[in-house]
Amino acid sequence: MIRYTFFFLVLFSFDIRSQSALPDPLAAGWKGEPVCEVLLENDSIRTLKCTFPPGVGHERHYHKPHFGYTLAGSTMRITDANGIREVQVLTGSSFYSKGIEWHQVLNIGDSTAVFLIVEPK
Repeated sequence: MIRYTFFFLVLFSFDIRSQSALPDPLAAGWKGEPVCEVLLENDSIRTLKCTFPPGVGHERHYHKPHFGYTLAGSTMRITDANGIREVQVLTGSSFYSKGIEWHQVLNIGDSTAVFLIVEPK
């Protein structure tokens, strides 16, 4: 298992216009249930709170550029174009991403993980 003091997302640029029919993080859920909720949306930003109890994940989705903050950490299994890895995400860690072409995650830890995602418009 890899330990990080920052968030677990692979940071790379991509062209959003080339997206397939993948959902964004709000539209993506887990087994038909939502995992993210909108805390604030205006002309400048959209802020999401995404909650993953143990055994709950986030189906395959993409991200536009965004800032994220871990309100509560756990152990996550991440699958993306680079393969599959397990990461201990620490409470209080933050990150910036230029965008994620696709990934999916699963909370394999024993505590609920909670993340804030802030997307500039």
